Amino acid sequence: MEPAHTLQSILDERSLKWVFVGGKGGVGKTSVAASLGILLSRHRESVLIISTDPAHNLSDAFDQQLGPTPTRINGVPNLYGMEIKPQVSMDSVEMPSFFGVQADPATKSLMGEIMASIPGIDEAMSFSELLKTVQEMSYSMIIFDTAPTGHTLRLLNFPTILNKGLAKIVSLKQNLGALVNQVSNMFGRGEQGEQLYNTAFERMEQMKNIIEEVNKQFQDPSITTFVAVCIPEFLSIYETERLVQELCKFNINIEHIVVNQVLFPEDKCRMCIARQRMQQKYMDQIKELYEDFHIVVCPLLEEEVRGTERLSSFSRYLLEQRQ
Repeated sequence: MEPAHTLQSILDERSLKWVFVGGKGGVGKTSVAASLGILLSRHRESVLIISTDPAHNLSDAFDQQLGPTPTRINGVPNLYGMEIKPQVSMDSVEMPSFFGVQADPATKSLMGEIMASIPGIDEAMSFSELLKTVQEMSYSMIIFDTAPTGHTLRLLNFPTILNKGLAKIVSLKQNLGALVNQVSNMFGRGEQGEQLYNTAFERMEQMKNIIEEVNKQFQDPSITTFVAVCIPEFLSIYETERLVQELCKFNINIEHIVVNQVLFPEDKCRMCIARQRMQQKYMDQIKELYEDFHIVVCPLLEEEVRGTERLSSFSRYLLEQRQ
């Protein structure tokens, strides 16, 4: 049986907790995520959209200022939005609060150098903190408006990154523990170096456990699904296929692809007809590549999709069958 080419199944699946919306930059991910949020808010008690994209287009989409804490979306009951920094630099991390101990300047500097030497550790730590915060919230559905494809795929590697970080801390503790204690002794805090290492290890292990726990949910198709957004052009399809392959590798469910900005020319505009012919070639490829997917087709609109009224209007395309 051919799948219905809409996002209706996402609205109907009551067990879903996490929905990711991603794809190449500039294809309309945020418009789709925001519109899907409006649809879901009519079916769920509370829906939160989180933007992890450095560009932070979510505020622009809803035409209201959003920040790092959930904010009610004006005119849409049950819908909240927030924009978070995709990463924190290790320079901005306060060691006393982060590792739970008072650190002298030299030890703090050394610990910062060690942590900063682990590639991707800042993003992994930031994402772990985000997941911990989100888990403590009582929203019935979380939608992630993700960064472009490359950034999205990195988050799947965060458990590996934190494992490497833990291994590095253990290795450095074994090799440099005496040196750190000597530095701490100079400041009259002889036991602080070892304490800081132990606390850092425990904190990172907690983070790894949080990410691994949530990743198990991400790999459960009854709880998590990914919606890819693309446009009918070569580079966008290439990025979509890369995304689909990587998600399958990590056992993340993906069965919906939104093809946005599709032309349906109604007059004899030569440019429009030529462009539509080019798009049709790629539409045929998409249908062939993803014949088992729900392929949702959204038209190119005359005006930008901004504000809850236009987003609500755009959302109807997510539930309409188009060929």
